[in-house]
Amino acid sequence: MNLFFVIREGFSGIWRAKLPAAVTVVVGFFALVLLGLFATVSLSFFDIIDEVRGRVELEVFFPDSATDEEAGILANNVESLNGVKGVTTISKDSAAVIFNQEFGRDIVEILGINPLPLSAKVHVFPRYAEPDSLQGIVASIHALDPALDIRYNKAFLRQLEDNARLFTVLTAATGVLIAIATIVLVGYTIRLAIYSRQQKIKTMRLVGAANWFISAPYVIEGGIQGLLAGGLAILAIYLLSEQILLRYEPGIYEVLHPSTFLVYPVLVGLGFFLGIFGSTLSVRKYLRKA
Repeated sequence: MNLFFVIREGFSGIWRAKLPAAVTVVVGFFALVLLGLFATVSLSFFDIIDEVRGRVELEVFFPDSATDEEAGILANNVESLNGVKGVTTISKDSAAVIFNQEFGRDIVEILGINPLPLSAKVHVFPRYAEPDSLQGIVASIHALDPALDIRYNKAFLRQLEDNARLFTVLTAATGVLIAIATIVLVGYTIRLAIYSRQQKIKTMRLVGAANWFISAPYVIEGGIQGLLAGGLAILAIYLLSEQILLRYEPGIYEVLHPSTFLVYPVLVGLGFFLGIFGSTLSVRKYLRKA
């Protein structure tokens, strides 16, 4: 009976205090929309970084005395190294064909010989495509053959890692600020609802009601308001993505679209959590003062 009363009070409290409840939902809605958009952009940015990392490769140039057979044996050994996804060997003849495709000239006709070296492209897994990990792979390849000339764009990778690290910090800080602001605002509106029912709370205390019994309806109320805010935020982001971006900015839509499906369930769960957490803090603070 007590549980039924608590749940009923949680739902009916929203209807009895429509204005504070509406303010809480609206505030939570805007906060979650902002957080959802920010999370969508952030996830898309990290997807782009992973895609760029997936294209990182080491260029390995063999000495002039190396044969195709020796290059094949070394490529097999390199493929067994930790972090290496695959190795593609490029013979001197294949290098001449690539030169012809890119520059439209036959290098043998120009110089009379083929000076292009026997080489290989070493493809690494995205999580290893950062300067420190690549340096370890380079050292392992050199251990197999010190005469190899190994090259990769160190400056670009360091700049990529610096930008990713900075964006991660900014993302985390912004997300925390939005979450704190949502908790404070939800808690404040819940506190207004509590103040409007001071007499009822005092009466419940006089008859010996426990603090959890008094606060439970408000906590349920905060959770319901958080769910409503999260649902409305999902609807807003869906309309923005599927109706506006898809119609007017299809390029941006293609980049952001995969991340929106990850954001939808998070917004509902986060809205519920923030509503519960904000209302719990407010109720506890009020009951300690009362």
